[in-house]
Amino acid sequence: MAIRVMLVDDQVLLRTGFRMVLAAQPDMEVVAEAGDGAEAIEMLRSTAVDVVLMDVRMPRLDGVEATRRICAQQDPPKVLILTTFDLDEYAFSGLKAGASGFMLKDVPPAELLAAIRSVHSGDAVVAPSTTRRLLDRFSPMLPSGEKEPKNKHIGKLTEREREVMLLVAQGLSNGEIAARLVLSEATVKTHVGRILTKLNLRDRVQVVVLAYETGLVRAGGGAG
Repeated sequence: MAIRVMLVDDQVLLRTGFRMVLAAQPDMEVVAEAGDGAEAIEMLRSTAVDVVLMDVRMPRLDGVEATRRICAQQDPPKVLILTTFDLDEYAFSGLKAGASGFMLKDVPPAELLAAIRSVHSGDAVVAPSTTRRLLDRFSPMLPSGEKEPKNKHIGKLTEREREVMLLVAQGLSNGEIAARLVLSEATVKTHVGRILTKLNLRDRVQVVVLAYETGLVRAGGGAG
């Protein structure tokens, strides 16, 4: 069954470009388009969607609030935030709102398609290098770690799990973490699963959010 995609962007030409790319894929189908968040939410009431490509800056209802409302629904579609490099500081808010990741708008088509498939399959932080660059750019805007309450469950992590968590928060993929720690990808995946369970987090995106908010990772991508 094809992945049902909704395009949400106030720029018609941009939606047209994305639609052409997706239409050429045998496993994807653009089932809806919206010019702002309010229209997207309205359309989702009558249209089954698997993945929403969500712009951030739009009239009426921006992508962050739209993402928050969509992800609060029962059995919501996955949301992939589309951002510009200069700068959508709202990207972090979008992740907190429940988005499964974000990509740059000028991403190569192959990477965008891979991201859609990845998000649809349940993966989360897409384009780790993008995660690092964007978080390094706007993490100074976040509250100081000293003022944020630590997640009470972090102490339950083993030393290895904490090590893996920090690398996830820095934007490394499972493969990169495996190479860094000389582990198999399967072992890393197991560690990530245990981290999510112990910290009561939904996915890798929430690991990134928690690590930056609590000061476990500081601007520049290093450990706090």
